[in-house]
Amino acid sequence: MFKYVGKRLLASTVTLFIILTTVFVLMRQMPIEGYFDNFDKVDQAVINAKLDQLGLRDTMPVQLKNFYTGLLRGDLGVSNRYRTGAPIAEIIASKAPISIQMGLLSMAVSLLLGIPLGAKMARSKSKLWDKLGTGFIVFINAVPAAVYYIYLQSFGSKALDIPMLFNPASPLSWVLPVFSMSLGSIAYYAMWLRRYMVDELNKDYVKLARAKGVPGQDITMKHVFRNAFVPMIQYIPSSLLFTISGSIYIESLYSIPGMGGLLVDVITRQDNTMVQALVMLYASIGIIGMLLGDLLMVLIDPRISFAKREGVR
Repeated sequence: MFKYVGKRLLASTVTLFIILTTVFVLMRQMPIEGYFDNFDKVDQAVINAKLDQLGLRDTMPVQLKNFYTGLLRGDLGVSNRYRTGAPIAEIIASKAPISIQMGLLSMAVSLLLGIPLGAKMARSKSKLWDKLGTGFIVFINAVPAAVYYIYLQSFGSKALDIPMLFNPASPLSWVLPVFSMSLGSIAYYAMWLRRYMVDELNKDYVKLARAKGVPGQDITMKHVFRNAFVPMIQYIPSSLLFTISGSIYIESLYSIPGMGGLLVDVITRQDNTMVQALVMLYASIGIIGMLLGDLLMVLIDPRISFAKREGVR
C-alpha cells in the first residue's frame, strides 16, 4: 500500500507541475496592458518599472525558476491587481473559512438526503418513491442550475421570509445558499446509489439469502447497501474538497465573500500571481481528493488489495 501511495504521490506531483507550468506560461502570453489602468496614459518609465517588479522582462526559464523557488519556500507571492501588494496567503485565508463552513454544511445535507433517497428508490423500484426520486434527478440534471437557484432564492425570500442575501451573523441566511449548493450532490448520490443497489439486488447472493429466509431489511442494510456504497466512497473526498472550495455562481448570487468567485475575478483582472496560486490550490484539491478516495475504498472493501498476487501475470 505504501508503494502504491508513493507512486500516486509522484504521479500527482508531476501532474501538478505540468498544470502550474502550463498556466504560468499561458498567463505570461497575455498583453501587458492588462496590468495597468488607463494604459495609454501611463508613462513608459512606469511601465518598465512595473514589468521589472513583476519579473516579466526576464526570459521564460528565469521566470519559471523564480516562481518555483518562491513556491518551495512557501511564498505564494503578492497580488498585483486584486489587492495590490497584499500577500496572497492572507487573501485566501480571509475568504476560505466561509467557503469551508458553507461547503461542509452543504455536504452534510447532501449525504443526509441523497443517500436515504437513493436507498429508498432502490427498495421501491418502479413504485412511487422511485418515480418521485427519478423525476427529481432528471429535473436537476436537465434544467440549468441558474434557473432553479434563482427560483429557490425568490421563493425562499418571499414565501418563507428567509433573507435573500447572505449575512454571517444571521444563521437563517445560510439556509438557502447551503440547500442550493447541495441540490446537485443530492441528485448525484441518489442516482448512483440507486443504480448500484439495484445491481446488487439482482445478484445471486441476494437470491440465496432470500431463499434461506433472511429478512429483507437485513439483506438490504447488511449486504446490499454496504456493497453498493463502496464504489461511491471514492468520490466523496473529492466532492467534499471541491464543495468547501466554494461555488462560483451561488456565492455571487447570495453575495457570499468566499472563494467561489475569486478565481474568475483575478483572471478578469489579469492578476497572474493570484491565478497561479488558486490554480495550484484547486489542482491540489482534486489530486488529494482522488487519492483519498482510492485509499478509502481499500479501507472499506477488504476485497481490494494493492499487493501483487502470486501466480497472476
